[in-house]
Amino acid sequence: MSKVIAISNQKGGVGKTTTAVSLGVALAKEGKKVLLIDCDSQGSMSIALGIEQPDSLDVSLSEIMGNVITEQPMHDEYGIHSHEEGVDFIPANIELSGMELQLTSLMSRERVLKEYVDRVKDKYDYVLLDCTPSLGMMTVNALSAADSVIIPAQPQYLSAKGFDLLLGTVAKVRRQVNPSLNIDGILFTMVDRRTNLAKDIIN
Repeated sequence: MSKVIAISNQKGGVGKTTTAVSLGVALAKEGKKVLLIDCDSQGSMSIALGIEQPDSLDVSLSEIMGNVITEQPMHDEYGIHSHEEGVDFIPANIELSGMELQLTSLMSRERVLKEYVDRVKDKYDYVLLDCTPSLGMMTVNALSAADSVIIPAQPQYLSAKGFDLLLGTVAKVRRQVNPSLNIDGILFTMVDRRTNLAKDIIN
C-alpha cells in the first residue's frame, strides 16, 4: 500500500521543500520507492533536485495535470525524472500558476491531481507532495490527493498564527473532498531552543 503525504504550510520559508526532499531521500535509503511531486510554481524542489532551469522544461506537473483535464493519454513514466539519490520526481515551473487559475473554472477541480496520483501511486511506497506556500487550488488538490499532511513550521509568532488557517483548510477538505485525510504532525524547523518564545510556541 502506497502512502501519499502532503508537506504543507501556507507560510513560506519554513522548510517545506527541505523536509520533502530530505524525507524522500531518507526513505529511499531505507529501500522504499519514492515519488516526489513539486506542487509549487516556484519550482524550488525541482531546483534542489538538479533542474537548473525549471521554466525551460517541456514537461512538468502543469502539462501532466492539463493532460488529465483534457483526458489525453499518457504513459506512466511521462514527465517523471529519476535522481541519483534514489528518488523519482515530477518537477514544476511557472506554468503551474496558470494551471491554478484554470482549475478555478473546472468541475471536480479539487480532484485533478488526485486522479493522476491514484494512477501512479501503486508503483511507489511513498508519494510526497511539496505544496505551494498558499491555500489556493494547488494546495487543495494536494490535500485532496493525500492520505495525510505534515506541517513544517518555525516556532515563531507569525508561523504559529497561520496554523488556524491551514487547519481550517484541512478540516474543509476533510468535510467536502477527502474524509480520510489525517494530520501526521507538526514538524518544527529551524528551532532555537534557547529562546523562551520558541519554547512557549512549541508547548
